[in-house]
Amino acid sequence: MSELLLKGTLAGHQNPIFALEGIPGKSLLFSGGNDKGVVEWDLEEMKFKRILCAVPASVYTLYHIPDTNYLAIGMRNGEIYIVDFTKQELMAKLKVEAGAVFCVKSLRGKQELIATGEEGKAYVWDLRNFELLYCFSVSKTTVRTFSILDDESRIAFGDKDGVIYIVDSLDYHRIEKRQVHEGGITSLAYFKQDLYSGGRDAKLFQLNAQLETINQIIPHMFTVYGIATLAPFSHLVTVSRDKTIKVWNTALNLLKNVSKDRGYDSHMLSINSVYFDNITQELATAGDDKLIKIWSVS
Repeated sequence: MSELLLKGTLAGHQNPIFALEGIPGKSLLFSGGNDKGVVEWDLEEMKFKRILCAVPASVYTLYHIPDTNYLAIGMRNGEIYIVDFTKQELMAKLKVEAGAVFCVKSLRGKQELIATGEEGKAYVWDLRNFELLYCFSVSKTTVRTFSILDDESRIAFGDKDGVIYIVDSLDYHRIEKRQVHEGGITSLAYFKQDLYSGGRDAKLFQLNAQLETINQIIPHMFTVYGIATLAPFSHLVTVSRDKTIKVWNTALNLLKNVSKDRGYDSHMLSINSVYFDNITQELATAGDDKLIKIWSVS
């Protein structure tokens, strides 16, 4: 990877954007935040397509369920909407016990949907009928993010106190636990067996399977809000409250620094979310300036 070129800017949100999600290879992007609706964008035409659905609360996370036309929408009020984005139809309404939903992902092999939220619990639903299967405690405090290893054998959860928990995805028993950050963990990403963790302490860690530190850097001036893996290039992208987009190799050496201060038509305020399409090789970023930036990666 040598270039990060702005393809275009998508405007239309009236409030900060917290979540982005795409459909790999389909040139579709979904966004949500403090607006009371999820927006669908056409990335071929680079324009607004439609309001996918209205929502009753702020959207904190969006997740495309693989091999389906379903989008999971996690919200501040603790609800998760499952929406068929081709039929524009609400398929299911899920709910956690208390607090907001911050992260939703799935295990394809087990056909299970997992969500975590404000009270430190993880909820597991059957993807075939959306019935609740399990609920287990990960932490005594908020779990804002988690990541699943590519082979789906392990799940890493990060909590508000800076602790990472590794659980076995077969029966959800804990394998490892370690205090990593000095503040809350805001982003996690597995890549090539290693775990990358970003937090409110503005630090980025590369950790092995035993949660031992391989590399540790301070990539940004403020909170690391998102980590995206650029699989075709074996690189990572981080975004932050400091308004910068940075590209790294897997050893956390800086390859590119994108910001308005460096002459790029980038974001003016905190960048809260990042999404990368491995097929189209396009990167989407969004944040408090209510704008979505689409970047071509080459």
